[in-house]
Amino acid sequence: MLQLNYIRENRDKVVERLAVKNFNDADLVDQIIALDEQRRKIQNQSDSIAAEANSLAKQIGDLMRQGKKEEAEAIKSQSASYKEQQKEFTDELERVEVELHNKLVQLPNLPYSQVPKGLTPEDNEVVLENGEKPNLAEDALPHWELAAKYDIIDFELGTKVTGAGFPVYKGKGARLQRGLINFFLDEAAKMGYGEVQVPIVVNEASAYATGQLPDKEGQMYHVTNDDLYLIPTAEVPITNIYRDTIVKADDFPIRHCGYTPCFRREAGSYGAHVRGLNRLHQFDKVELVQIVHPDNSYNTLEEMSAYVQSLLQKLGLPYRVLRLCGGDMSFTAAMTYDMETYSAAQKRWLEVSSVSNFETYQANRLKVRFKNEEGKTQLAHTLNGSALALPRIVATLLENNQTDKGIKIPEVLIPYVGFEYID
Repeated sequence: MLQLNYIRENRDKVVERLAVKNFNDADLVDQIIALDEQRRKIQNQSDSIAAEANSLAKQIGDLMRQGKKEEAEAIKSQSASYKEQQKEFTDELERVEVELHNKLVQLPNLPYSQVPKGLTPEDNEVVLENGEKPNLAEDALPHWELAAKYDIIDFELGTKVTGAGFPVYKGKGARLQRGLINFFLDEAAKMGYGEVQVPIVVNEASAYATGQLPDKEGQMYHVTNDDLYLIPTAEVPITNIYRDTIVKADDFPIRHCGYTPCFRREAGSYGAHVRGLNRLHQFDKVELVQIVHPDNSYNTLEEMSAYVQSLLQKLGLPYRVLRLCGGDMSFTAAMTYDMETYSAAQKRWLEVSSVSNFETYQANRLKVRFKNEEGKTQLAHTLNGSALALPRIVATLLENNQTDKGIKIPEVLIPYVGFEYID
């Protein structure tokens, strides 16, 4: 959530930067500024009446102590009038604050200055490419056919048990999943990320605090009886560990990693590009979260991007890094890098990680603060990234490493899975 004082003091810049995200509702910005002015005016009036009421109460107390009961009683009616006015101001202030808040949460985060303009993924900026695309045989199979050939992932069984988008992993497929999770967690620990195991359902306050609500309500699974939400990413519960917290500046950077299953409805997703593991309703992911000093957040973003790339290098996967354009960025992000691996059998790039800096947008909702060198309370910056999401990693590992002997396992994973080939 954007800070009111920044909107008020930088109206034109806010409108200009929102346009980079193709958010062109300047009227909403003006409505927020007008409501804020109204709120402050009412607050000042309420404070003035409160001061008058306090002064009158002191007079009544003084008169009563002096034995001037009749004079005290004479001005009590005026005191009652002040209390009634104060109640009216309080009610009006509450109404305006609710309206202001409801409009404020409709504003996305402002994109960072380096974010390119654009409307679609085709407008994203390719920052770099690494690795050679494999040259597979003409009869190379896509991962969903490899999964059936080696009996390691059963999509039809998952549909029977639950529905489309909920695969069943079997045998070496299940061991590959577990091995990747442990590999990612171990690598994160080496980089100083403290592992946490968090709930996979969150309350409304948590989903709101990280920006999933109200923006992505239709994409989340809702446990209606308990008013809880299945998490779309571990970012939500991990970041919410610090909700309503004043952290110590000396503790920066605060780093956490965590493995969870993730759940996304992916409403409206269909077609060949969502086949197999390309898009699921339930999938496994190791998430990184950092809470840092505002001065260091963009250096941290670069470090997190480099770290995710190191994982792809260790797995031997060709990849590219994209800087997302304004139109392809999330509602809450100030800048995002996407990492994509090349799927040799499908002959296309698959997104496997997003690393984002949210600046103060999440922290303002979360109320994650610290005291700066002057002793003033200040909002921290939050970042997160996938390191990594498993489905498309598994898809590219299966496709790119298919051989006559079977699917060759990357050397770094062999100690985790206990075998060299899926055959």
